Amino acid sequence: MNVADDRCFKGSLMFDEPMSKHTSWRLGGPADQYYVPADLIDLQYFLAQLEPGIEILWVGLGSNLLVRDGGFRGVVIAPLNSLRELHLEPGGLLYAESGISCARLAKFCQKQGLDGADFFAGIPGTIGGALAMNAGAFGGETWATVEQVIMIDRKGNLVERSPAEFEVDYRHVGMPRQEWFAAARFRLPARAAGESSNIRELLRQRNATQPIGQPSCGSVFKNPPGKYAAQLIEEAGLKGYCLGTACVSDKHANFNISASNTTASDVEALIAHIRETIAVQFNVNLEAEVRIVGDPL
Repeated sequence: MNVADDRCFKGSLMFDEPMSKHTSWRLGGPADQYYVPADLIDLQYFLAQLEPGIEILWVGLGSNLLVRDGGFRGVVIAPLNSLRELHLEPGGLLYAESGISCARLAKFCQKQGLDGADFFAGIPGTIGGALAMNAGAFGGETWATVEQVIMIDRKGNLVERSPAEFEVDYRHVGMPRQEWFAAARFRLPARAAGESSNIRELLRQRNATQPIGQPSCGSVFKNPPGKYAAQLIEEAGLKGYCLGTACVSDKHANFNISASNTTASDVEALIAHIRETIAVQFNVNLEAEVRIVGDPL
C-alpha cells in the first residue's frame, strides 16, 4: 500500500489497497486506487480530476459486496466516516450524508423522537448503500421515507433529485445516469406521545436469528415473489453446506460465512451452487442481493 504525497485534494489516496480490509466478508484482492475523502467538497474536487474512463466503486461498510480475488481495476470511493453530516433541517426534514451508518441514523432518530426509522438499525451498511439498493429490514424499506436525494456525478457536480426520478422496487433502484448518492433528506413523523423506540427488541431478534459476529455479507439472495430464500435453501438441504471453507450458515440459510482461508472464488462458487440447486429442485431463480465486482485471479 502506497499513499500519494503530491496532491491538491485533502483526503487519503492509497494504491493497491487490499479490499479484504474493507468488506464484511473480509475477502477481496487489491483496488488500484482507494480514496477516503475529507468531506463532500473534497470529494467533488477529487472526482473532477479523475480520468473520464476510470471505473468508480463506492464502498461503505463493505456489506452486500464480494470483490473477486484479482481485485478491482479502478478507484474505490470510501465515504464511511467522512461524508458524515447528520442533522435536522428547518421544516422537519432529516439530512444525512451517504457515509452515515444506518445504525447511527436509527439511533439519531430515536434521540430526536422521530418515528419510522427503527428498521435502519438492522441494516449493516451506510445510507449510501441503503439508497442504492432500497435496503430494508423488519418490514421497513429505505425509500419509503425519502423526500429528496443529492446526487454527485463523476465530474463532481451535485444535483438534487426527487424519488419520482428513480425506478424503485424491492431491493432495486434504477439509476440510468452515472451518478451516486451523496446525501438524502428523509421525512419522518414525530413519535406519538407514550410510544417508545423498539430498536433494542429488533436487534435482539436479529441477533437471535442471524450469524452476527461471523464474516458474511448479510442476505445473499433476494426473496423471490411469495417465498423466502432462506426457507428454500434450507428445504433443499443446503443449510450448513460448505464448498471449501465457504459455508451456508447453520443459523440462517440466506447467509454465507467465510473463514480466514476462504477465497472470494470459493464464495462465488457457493453462490452459484445454491442458485443451481434451487433452480433444479424448485424451479425458482434466486436473484443475488450481493453485488459481485472485480477480476478473478
